[in-house]
Amino acid sequence: MAQIVALTGIKAHTLRKWETRYTFLTPERTDTNIRYYTDEQLKRLLNIGILTRNGFRISKIDKMSDAEINDVIAEKLLNGSQEDDVSILIICTLKMDEVAFEKNLNTQIAKKGLLNVTTQIIYPFLAQIGILWGISKVIPAQEHFISNLIKKKMFSSISALPYPKEDAPVIVMFLTENEQHEIGLLLAYFLAMQIGWKVYYLGQNVPTENIKQVVDFVSPKALLTMFITPNQDSIKSRIEAILSQISVPLLVSGNPEILDDYINDNRINFLSHPDVLINTLADYNK
Repeated sequence: MAQIVALTGIKAHTLRKWETRYTFLTPERTDTNIRYYTDEQLKRLLNIGILTRNGFRISKIDKMSDAEINDVIAEKLLNGSQEDDVSILIICTLKMDEVAFEKNLNTQIAKKGLLNVTTQIIYPFLAQIGILWGISKVIPAQEHFISNLIKKKMFSSISALPYPKEDAPVIVMFLTENEQHEIGLLLAYFLAMQIGWKVYYLGQNVPTENIKQVVDFVSPKALLTMFITPNQDSIKSRIEAILSQISVPLLVSGNPEILDDYINDNRINFLSHPDVLINTLADYNK
């Protein structure tokens, strides 16, 4: 139940009240009498959460068909809250609806820009997908499918930027071995390009022993990498391997809990927020 509350924004006691008073919500029960919601019920609850946040009375929603609910939500999307925007993307994921997902993402990027959409919508959305994965409502294929749609949109936004000047400062961006979560790095790619840096983007799973060769070849002003996978011993060895090969600044981002040993290390600039990256690159280029 706690996961459903986190996903829908609807309190547990409200859900139980609705179950007794209305016909639209009837949870299933396991052989041991534990309540659970089907995938279709979860989609309906996400939709109902959007409507109630937009002032619809539950007694009215109870009389609406799924088609009517979908039509009303489509009208509300243009002025929806951040929570609504995240819920819509979750519904598209559960349905594996590529067209609707891209349409909604495009709308939000046009309104807010890629930086705000990533920090305010995509990151919370991915956190919610993690909850769904934990309760077996999303399979890995769905997660990969939707992550690739997001990455495609980010690459498209990067490609739309003007190419940097010939004498632009250079930064190398990469993920080390066992790091697969590329969306944050792609945002950094976009932001650096947007302020005029030339980016050598190496992508995922770059062997640390290759870093010095790249540094020698392109002469960057800085390197940037991210650590998401929670294996502190492995992270420490990878960071030390990188630092042993380079003399240029190393920018690092990721979960502060797993990078705690390095946040105050004078060999490293820890990026706690995209704005810190922008300011750091501006300082390097003075």
